[in-house]
Formats: sequence, C-alpha cells, structure tokens
Amino acid sequence: MAASAGAQLERRSSVRRTQGMAQEEERGQTTADEELMLRSQAGSTEPAGGSAKIGAALDKDGAAPKPREQSAGPSEMDLMKEKFAKLLLGEDMSGSGKGVPSALALSNAVTNLAASVFGEQRKLEPMAADRKARWKREVGWLLSVADHIVEFVAKKQVLDNGTEMEVMGTQQRRDLQANIPALRKLDTMLLDYLDNFKERTEFWYVKRDACSESENEGSQRSDEKWWIPIVKVPHAGLSKASRGWLLHQKELVNQVLKAAMAINANCLMEMNIPDTYIDTLPKNGRASLGDALYRIITDVEFDPDDFLSTVDLTSEHKILDLKDRIEASVIIWNRKVHNKDGKSAWGSAVSQEKREQFEERAQTLLLIIKHRFPGIPQSTLDIAKIQENRDVGFALLESYSRVLESLAFNVMSRIEDVIQADNVAREKAKRDAPAEGAGRRDPQSNGGEDDDRSGTTLLDFMGWTGGDSEGRNDDCSPPPPPELPAQDDGRLMKLPNIMTNLKQTYMDKLDFLSGNRSPSARH
Repeated sequence: MAASAGAQLERRSSVRRTQGMAQEEERGQTTADEELMLRSQAGSTEPAGGSAKIGAALDKDGAAPKPREQSAGPSEMDLMKEKFAKLLLGEDMSGSGKGVPSALALSNAVTNLAASVFGEQRKLEPMAADRKARWKREVGWLLSVADHIVEFVAKKQVLDNGTEMEVMGTQQRRDLQANIPALRKLDTMLLDYLDNFKERTEFWYVKRDACSESENEGSQRSDEKWWIPIVKVPHAGLSKASRGWLLHQKELVNQVLKAAMAINANCLMEMNIPDTYIDTLPKNGRASLGDALYRIITDVEFDPDDFLSTVDLTSEHKILDLKDRIEASVIIWNRKVHNKDGKSAWGSAVSQEKREQFEERAQTLLLIIKHRFPGIPQSTLDIAKIQENRDVGFALLESYSRVLESLAFNVMSRIEDVIQADNVAREKAKRDAPAEGAGRRDPQSNGGEDDDRSGTTLLDFMGWTGGDSEGRNDDCSPPPPPELPAQDDGRLMKLPNIMTNLKQTYMDKLDFLSGNRSPSARH
C-alpha cells in the first residue's frame, strides 16, 4: 500500500513538472515573440535571444523602441460581431432571454443607425465620406438578413435520363425581392442628390446666434428647431439658373419621398393590427371622432378640404391627434362591416353601406393628411404595429423605407429653406429698387439741371413720382400711370392717389417760395 501510494505521488509530481515545463516553454516562446516584434519595429534583422539581442532592439539613442500604436478603432469584423450579437440577444445584454423579438430588434437597429448617421445632416452638402461608408457598410449587414428569408416555389428539374419533373425549391420572398432593390436604389439616389450640392456657392449657412431676431424671422421658417443653421443668399437673391436647378432638385427628391412613403404605407397596411390596440378602441366611430367631426364626415355632402379647414392643424400634436382619431374610427367601422366585433348589425341605426362609405371617406382624409404633412411622427396604430410585429421581412421593409422617407423629407426641408430665403431677398430687393430707380429717372425729366435737383429728391422721398403730370385734383383715385416701370411696388403706386390734395398744395407752396414756374409749366 505504501509503495503504491508513493508511486502515485511520484506520477503526480512528474505530471506537475511536465505542466510546469510546458508553461515555461510557452512563456519563453511569448517572450521571444515580443522580442522579435520589438526588433522588427526597431529595424533589426538579428535573431532574438540574449542581452545582446535585446540591446540590438534599442534605437540609436539607447532608448527603448516605442510600443506599437493602438489601432484607430475596432475592426470591421468586430463591429459586425457586436451588431449581430445584439440582434441575437434581442438587445438584452444580460443574456437572460428577456430581449425583444428579432423583428423589433432589426427595426430598432436600422432606426438607430440612421439616427447616428443622418442626424448631423443639417445642411445641403455632401455627406462626409466616413459617415457614408459606415451607412452603406452597416445597412448592408442588416439587409443581408433578407437574403435568407425564402418561400417555397415550384421548379422544374430535368433528371439525367431526360425525365422532367416538378420539385419544390426556395427563393427570396416576393415582397422582399421587389422592394429591397428599389429601396437600395432610392438610397443611392438620395446620396447622389446630396453630392450635387458640392460645388454650389450661391447660398451659405450661418449660426442662428450670429443673426438678429429680424433676420431669424425673415430667413427661417417658424417650425424649424434651434439647432438648424440659417441659410443666406446674395442681396439680390439667387440667379435664374440656380433657382431653376434648385427647383429641379426639389422635384427629384420629392419623387424619392413619394416612393418611400408608398412602400412604407403598403408595408404597414400588411401588418396585423395588434389586439392590445383593439382593446383600447371606443365603442363606435362617434366616440372616437367626437360629435362635431362625426357630423361633418357623415354628412350627405362631404368635402375633404372643407373637413380639414374646420379643424385646427396649427401644431404637430394636433395633427397627430386628428390622425389617431380618424384611424381609430376606420378600424371600428371596418370591424363592424365584417362583424369582427361579435355584435349583430340588425339593431344598429347605421347600415353596412353607410359604414363602408364612412370608412372610405376616412381613408381619403388619412391619405390627404399623410401627403400634406409628411414629416409628422408615427401614429399610435403604426407604433403598435411595429412593436407587436413578428415578421422580420416586414420589419426590414418598414424601417428602411421609414428612414429613407425621413432623410428625403429633411433634404426637401433644407431646399425649401433656400427657396424661402431667396424669396425674402427678392422681395426686399423689389422694395428697395423703386426708390433707387426713381432717383436715377427724375434728373433726366428735369433736363439734368442742378438747380432742380433738390425738388426732385424731395418728391422721390415722399413717393410722388407717379403723380398726375397736369396737377388735376380728382376726388376718385386714378389708376396707376402706364409709364411706371414694371418692378415698382404696388404700395408706392397707391400712395400719391391717396394724398392727391396734399401733393398739389405742397408743390404750389414750394413753387411760390422758390419763384419757379407753375407745376404745369415745369412739366
């Protein structure tokens, strides 16, 4: 027994010695690798080992070589691993299985990526190269999931003996096969439109703090946020060619916006209405819309424009509240038409045909609101559908089309800012042009004499350059004279008509004091 125990102890000690020797060899190999790395950085070609070899790794001044610089950031592979790990975990980093479904995780990933990339796009300028490369790379990773969403289709297969038979094969789902390439094309077009503004120098941007309050009110739309810079144009406005080119770019971006909106609306329509939303609906459409709106929408003569003119649409919150009410009434009427609420329609005062008509009118109102206010947030129904959706394909289509719609709307808003600033500059130039033009025109009418220059300047200042040449005192206001230039402002043309009596009296006094000829002789 003692001999066997001693043998076991000897075997254990030999195993420990073997493991210790292996660890020493690993440490030695690691040290040799580190020395080789240091020597390669120092430019040495001698083999590693010994103090002489370590000394050879030192630089000429006797100092140790600089450590290897850290890379600028994680590699592309590490980023992809991190992103897909979050998707697999359902955004629950604890790993306890309490994460969101895969569809919602993908939707959130696309939304967060677009917010981080496009959130800094506040001007009409090309997107930064690094942000553009990041967007194309990471959105490609997320959309690659759609390549593996397939459906079974019948395919023909020919055997070796020439026999033709039909088998079931897989291909990408039809809606993804049609819409994903279309959205990728819209994405590329939007980035190309932003690149077109690279060489445009006729407008520029300044910080909001650098402008006065009057410039902020005149140059910027009232609904803009404080972080959006103010656009500036030349004093006379944009040139005709630049304005035409800008309007053309607006139309191109508008086409992209409409296409993205159509894909997004179709995808949301295909999603199932969650039961959690249905449980919150009122009993009927009148309770959802209110008595006033219900009477208008159920009237015999219904006009969508008249309906929208009677409601308050001055703020984003009110527009969204109206959209929520109309959508709720549409769902209520649709469920009652198809008897999905389990209630009989025999005792109802509204027929099925009327409910279908009301539903059609409400759908028309929703379409008008969607196109008239494309930048409003998602409604309560849309949010419920996205959160409760379990279809990964729908999640990709909806989120991708939504972020492209948002980007297109922002680009259109920036273009409209430039157009509005141009309109303000043109109106200001028109207001300033008549007085300057009149000052250049009157010396010619007076023969260019220096002694009449003071009277001409006074008349120009008072705005009487368009008065009656024969000094008639009419009770009614005469029409503007045809000899006025086309660019004169209407307000300056009406001023002498209102003050006709005062003008003639003042001119008579002026001629009497100066001893000049009568007004009729002067002209």
